[in-house]
Amino acid sequence: MSRNGWLALTYHALFVTFMVAPIAVVIVVAFTPEGYLSFPTERLSLRWFYAIAEYPEFITAFWRSVWLGAVSSAIAVGFSVPAALAIARYQFAGREALTALLMSPLMIPHVVLGIAFLRFFTQIGIGGTFVGLVLAHIVIVLPFALRLTLASAIGFDRSIEQAAVSLGATETTLVRRITLPLILPGLASGWALAFINSFDEVTMTVFVAAPGTETLPVRMFLYIQDNIDPLVTSVSACVVAFTVVALVALDWIYGLERLLVGRGKEER
Repeated sequence: MSRNGWLALTYHALFVTFMVAPIAVVIVVAFTPEGYLSFPTERLSLRWFYAIAEYPEFITAFWRSVWLGAVSSAIAVGFSVPAALAIARYQFAGREALTALLMSPLMIPHVVLGIAFLRFFTQIGIGGTFVGLVLAHIVIVLPFALRLTLASAIGFDRSIEQAAVSLGATETTLVRRITLPLILPGLASGWALAFINSFDEVTMTVFVAAPGTETLPVRMFLYIQDNIDPLVTSVSACVVAFTVVALVALDWIYGLERLLVGRGKEER
């Protein structure tokens, strides 16, 4: 087995530091007792974590973002399954055009999408509603769900399906017992990536959301326009802590490697 040399290890260490340092700085600033952004801080305080309770709109926006991300990602994954299976298995006229259409939101600036959604939703009467938010987020997260689902569908061994059919499996049983379980890692990865992008989306959502349907990133963006205190850093620290706890719990209950990669050799 080859080992990484000191140059590769140094590069990886610098890369990890570059990625983690901004998050670490935000978390440290969240514990400052000062009324302004201060780093480094001389002493630690929970002042700004207690202050979150005085702004319940942050808590409401957080759960709205979670619900929005979960719903839009689930629907996007639902659409990506038949699309990925059709693209991976069949050759038909317009196959490349269909793929390009489904992946096109990646190439369009979110500002343009936001303005387009704002005008369209206003004309059909769902502007500023949660339904409009869900529809807009489905469009922007569908490419992420489709890409990973398509990767699982392309690597799918169809001889397993053929064996099931030869043993008398119906179409419904084939999909439920064979196809979906085998592409589950792609579905789970696609859902997770779509959820992250939906939860973090702010550029397009600013145009679509109304005062009663603000997501957490939008609420934070609007807050820092008029305030310079560390409250937003404490909210960010809570989101980071929530994410870490969720990942640890998922790894303990089911296993991240098993969920995102598939079963290991020892389980087969």
